Amino acid sequence: MTVQPQALTVIGASWCPDCRRTKAFLAEQRIAYEWIDLDAQPEASALVEKLNAGSRIIPTVIFPDGTHLAEPGNDELADKLGLSRVASEPMYDVIVIGGGPTGITAAIYAARENYSVLIIEKSALGGQAGVTERLDNYPGFPDGVAGHELAERFTRQASRYGVEMLQAVAVTGVRRDDELVAVTTSTGHTYLARAVLIATGSTYRRTDAEGEAELIGAGIHFCATCDGPFYRDAEEVVVIGGGNSGLEEGLFLTQFARHVTVLEYSTQLAGSRLLQDKVLNHPQMDVRYSTRVTSFEADDRGKLTAVVLEDRTTGEITRHPTTGAFVFIGLDPNSGFLATSLARDERGFIESDQQFRTNLEGVFVAGDVRRGSTKQLASAVGEGAAVAIQMRYHLDQLNNSRTNDSTPTA
Repeated sequence: MTVQPQALTVIGASWCPDCRRTKAFLAEQRIAYEWIDLDAQPEASALVEKLNAGSRIIPTVIFPDGTHLAEPGNDELADKLGLSRVASEPMYDVIVIGGGPTGITAAIYAARENYSVLIIEKSALGGQAGVTERLDNYPGFPDGVAGHELAERFTRQASRYGVEMLQAVAVTGVRRDDELVAVTTSTGHTYLARAVLIATGSTYRRTDAEGEAELIGAGIHFCATCDGPFYRDAEEVVVIGGGNSGLEEGLFLTQFARHVTVLEYSTQLAGSRLLQDKVLNHPQMDVRYSTRVTSFEADDRGKLTAVVLEDRTTGEITRHPTTGAFVFIGLDPNSGFLATSLARDERGFIESDQQFRTNLEGVFVAGDVRRGSTKQLASAVGEGAAVAIQMRYHLDQLNNSRTNDSTPTA
């Protein structure tokens, strides 16, 4: 068996946890790859054995230059892919944690004021906007814009102003260090800044239904743009959640699957009226209301075969066959790494005042991770600009304080 030399290829199996982790990492970084499932293509075992000196090690990741990695960790993958993961300096004027629209906007504004700026992003630059199939409500794009294209434009603009950007690097802690703020990372480095912005956004919530954890990446997904193409000509896929995200992604999935069913917990859809009209009039889509997912079923190969549903009105339990389930049931803030260092509400969203200041001096918050944010792209960009202005005031005060302290007395 041969693989395409110009493509990154992952050989593995749907039941393999490390394979699912590798696929999730590549999806987060928006890196295209070809997936070869050994269950569907057993002849690929010969190639795996050839590359690994007779051993069957999965996942085996083959790179366009012909080299390969066997069962790589995320750090090893990131280094091989050439992702920037170590900053050039130990200290910056501003460190932005999170490389989505809010963080990148704030970084651009700060860099234009001639401040040194570092962005640290756990996944790929661009945030959730980068994995959204199409954005039709962002000003300036009357015909809409692909999410990855907008994310690339954000990143190019930040680069133009000299913003340093790390990706595939998680922040593990934020604390005060005398007059500065210390930011520690998963790579073992600590960086100092005079101001820190937390703009880590939020992630899609899980159903916590039985069988979900075991099937993530093997039938259960949280990004239709990333994984929808795997369901080309599938008879049935389901979308769990009837908000804007669920309806948008469901419409996108009709490009691949023959039929899409939206499962809505409530008695009515929560998405915009325009999206509802599109879904309800789409010949490839149906909606089931008042429906709760109780469990996910898999075959002996560890692949999703059905979702078990409860009618919340009648209590009736039914089995709905499907090979793919895409979950869009709300967002949880990406704030767990902060432990008790910052004040958060009961859901984990970070508290702030009207100037985006947190309870930790020198640390600001904006975007989806902030309590009270609207979770919309345009407002995320707006908050990025607004918080940059507040950080500038903070930095000016620090500069004035230093000047006053150094002025000799008469």
